[in-house]
Amino acid sequence: MLASLWARQTGLDDPVRLRRAEATRRVLRLELNKDRDVERIHKSGINSLDIETVEGRYMLSGGSDGVIVIHDLENLSREPHYICKAIHFVGRSHPYVHRFSVETVQWYPHDTGMFTSSSFDKTLKIWDTNVLQPADTFNFEGTVYSHHMSPVATKHTLIAVGTKNPEVQLCDLKSGSCSHILQGHKQEVLAVSWSPRHEYVLATASADSRVKLWDVRRASGCLSTLDQHNGEKSQASSEAANTAHDGRVNGLCYTSDGLYLLTIGTDHRMRLWNSSTGENTLVNYGKIRNESRKAVKCTISNGCNPEFAFVPCASTIAVYAVFTGELITVLRGHYSTVSCCAYQCNFQEIYSGSKDCNILAWIPASQESPLDDISAKSLGHQNSSTAYEEAWSSSDSED
Repeated sequence: MLASLWARQTGLDDPVRLRRAEATRRVLRLELNKDRDVERIHKSGINSLDIETVEGRYMLSGGSDGVIVIHDLENLSREPHYICKAIHFVGRSHPYVHRFSVETVQWYPHDTGMFTSSSFDKTLKIWDTNVLQPADTFNFEGTVYSHHMSPVATKHTLIAVGTKNPEVQLCDLKSGSCSHILQGHKQEVLAVSWSPRHEYVLATASADSRVKLWDVRRASGCLSTLDQHNGEKSQASSEAANTAHDGRVNGLCYTSDGLYLLTIGTDHRMRLWNSSTGENTLVNYGKIRNESRKAVKCTISNGCNPEFAFVPCASTIAVYAVFTGELITVLRGHYSTVSCCAYQCNFQEIYSGSKDCNILAWIPASQESPLDDISAKSLGHQNSSTAYEEAWSSSDSED
C-alpha cells in the first residue's frame, strides 16, 4: 500500500486504481466488529436492510414483527465502543404500523425525506420520514414479497412490486395508482430489481424458475427470458426450456455498473448473467444453501477489483469473487438464519440481519489479516493482489 501511495504521489499511478486497490484490501479484511453494536429494537427476525446513498449514514431495517427502524450509523460519541442508535421507529403501537411481516424497506434514492416499505399485509407504504406517517398506501390482492425503486430513474417514478400473483405491478408515485402490470410469469414473483444502468429496464424472478428482463416502455414488455442452457437445449420440453434455475428463483442483484445480473435459486445455485445479451456466463459458485421460500437479499460491492458478492447462507454470509466464482471467505457471527445484508460503499462495511433479531456490523480489520493469503491464491495472483492491476469498467470511462 505504501508503494501504491508513493506511485500515486509521484504521478506514476492513477487515483482510480489506488481507490479500487484500497477498497478491495478493506473488503478482504472484513470481520465482525466487537466495538460497534446496533441497538436492538426488533423482537423477531429481520427481513430487510437498506442504507441510504446520500450520506451513507442512515439505515432502515424491517422485521417479521412489522416494525420499521431508522438507525444512525455515525459514531456521535467518538468513543471506541459505541451503539448505532435507533433514532426513529414504527413500533407495534404506531397507528400506521404494518399488520404483518415487513419484507422490504428502501430509501428514496435521491434523499432521506422518504422511504418505502412492503409487507405480507398486502400493502406498499410510502413514508414521510419527517413525520413518520404514510404519504400514500398501495393495496394489492396478494401477499407482497418484494418491491424496488430505480436508483437512476429521472423520467419516471415507478415502483416495481412482486406479489403472490404472477403479474408484476408497477406503481406510480406521481399519480398514486398502479399504472400498469407486466404479464408473463406463471407463479408468484419473489424478487424484482431495476437496472442501475437503464432506467426503464427491470429484472423479475419468480417461483416458476424463470427470470425475465423487461423494458416497461414496450407494449409487449418482456425483452427476454433467461435460459441457463443458453439455448443449447431448445428441443427440451416447454416446461424445462428458458428456465434460469431448476427451482424457485428468489434472489436478484445487479452489479453496480448494471452490466451483469446475479440470481439465486432454491436449486442451491447462483448464476451470473450478461444483462445485455441475457447469456449465462457459466461462472461456477458451487453449491449455495438456499431453502428460503421468500426473497433472499444479497448485495454486491462497488468500486473493488474484483467485485465481491455477499450472499446469506444459513447462519453465515458467504463472500464470493463475482467473476471467478471463488469463495473468498465466510463471515460467521449470527445464531440463526441470515435474511439480508447491506453494503456501505463509503467505508467498505457490511451490515447483516438475521432471524436471531440482531443486526451485526462487519468492518475491515485494522491489523494484517490471513485473508490476504487467501485472496492471493483465490484471485490467481502470485506476487500481489489483482486489485493493483489495471481494470476499467465502463463506468470509469463514461463522461
